[in-house]
Amino acid sequence: MRIANRARPARRNPWAWVPTLYLAEGIPYILVTTVSVILYKNLGISNTDIALYTSWLYLPWVMKPLWSPLVDMIRTKRFWIVLMQLLIGASLACIALTLPASAFFRYSLAIFWIMAFSSATHDIAADGFYMLGLEQYQQAAFVGVRTLFYRIAVIAAKGILVVFAGHLQSSGFSVTTAWSVTFFLGAAIFLAFALYSALVLPYPPTDAPAPRTADSAHVTADILHIFALFFRRKEIFVIVAFFLFYRFAEAQLIKMVAPFLLDPRARGGLGLTTGEVGIVYGTVGAAAVMLGGLLGGYVISRQGLKFWLWPMVLIMHLPVLVFVYLSQAQPENLLIINAAVAVEQFGYGFGFTAYSLFMIMVAEGPYKTVHYALGTGIMALGMMIPGMTSGWLQELLGYPHFFLWIALSTIPGFIVAALVKIDPAYGRKV
Repeated sequence: MRIANRARPARRNPWAWVPTLYLAEGIPYILVTTVSVILYKNLGISNTDIALYTSWLYLPWVMKPLWSPLVDMIRTKRFWIVLMQLLIGASLACIALTLPASAFFRYSLAIFWIMAFSSATHDIAADGFYMLGLEQYQQAAFVGVRTLFYRIAVIAAKGILVVFAGHLQSSGFSVTTAWSVTFFLGAAIFLAFALYSALVLPYPPTDAPAPRTADSAHVTADILHIFALFFRRKEIFVIVAFFLFYRFAEAQLIKMVAPFLLDPRARGGLGLTTGEVGIVYGTVGAAAVMLGGLLGGYVISRQGLKFWLWPMVLIMHLPVLVFVYLSQAQPENLLIINAAVAVEQFGYGFGFTAYSLFMIMVAEGPYKTVHYALGTGIMALGMMIPGMTSGWLQELLGYPHFFLWIALSTIPGFIVAALVKIDPAYGRKV
């Protein structure tokens, strides 16, 4: 037993595992919610069906608070992380196998659901493990690192993998073959993640199943009590409204950006290739999001969330007007398109920092893990419902009028920002 304990380090250098943990958290989320849109657009699915069915894939993130206590009570967070990474890898391989089938849309969507459930469960375990595997001072020091590598995951999934699929298509492979190879590559990456996590993640002494009572009714009552505490807090209606409507415009926009970039000019799009979309949206755009997020975190640490809330609201919402310009002018110059997308994505990254920190503020307390999961679940619901109708609206209105509607859709974000109450000192470095 002593030998086994020596072989299982309670602590490791955080640089050995925090970056890979958050790469593994970010990649499947982007694959499910964003890359699936590009995949189905390449395979000829209508914008209405793409938006409707891929928006349903947010549901596991909406519902993850319901099983987050089970992740606490059954086995260890470390166990869940490795298991979910294996399941995500298996899901990617299964998607690759289903794409050549005649009913690929139905089969691949079912597997994306399994992948989404696995990814949402991985999020619960990873965020909990982060707090268990690091000392308190390290948690604060590495919060920027986890954010950085999550953003790198966005570039890897939305940029590099999409560019790879586009390169295969331009090299003569069929669309189906190109995407199958790309998803097999993703499966290999996640097998590597699972192996690395199994070998390198530390074994914190506190990473143990939460105590349970023998009476299942008491367990259920405890879970309901934790949920009830969240919804009993002051200003809960304003808090929930902020979670639901701050990203109301972005929830619709995000589903139609890739179709707009890919659709031919005769249909109102910009007529880019899959590889060009990977560069514009997945690399340049993702880098701009990352830069905006890092700058947003820095300025909040200097003057606090309350001071920066309104500048962030404005900088997040007003740049959606670049898509009004792109849809009206349909420029052919890739530099202009890159610059426009970069401006919008920088604004989104900068403004989303306020949203993220507000969620952390609301989750403060003895049940922060579950309450933070509740906040992210409500956020996912706010992304899912508007996104479901965005494809239908786009096909009804056409791209120019759809993006004008997106500009009007920013109004709820301004309203809820005006209603929230924030301590002037919150988020400011003392």
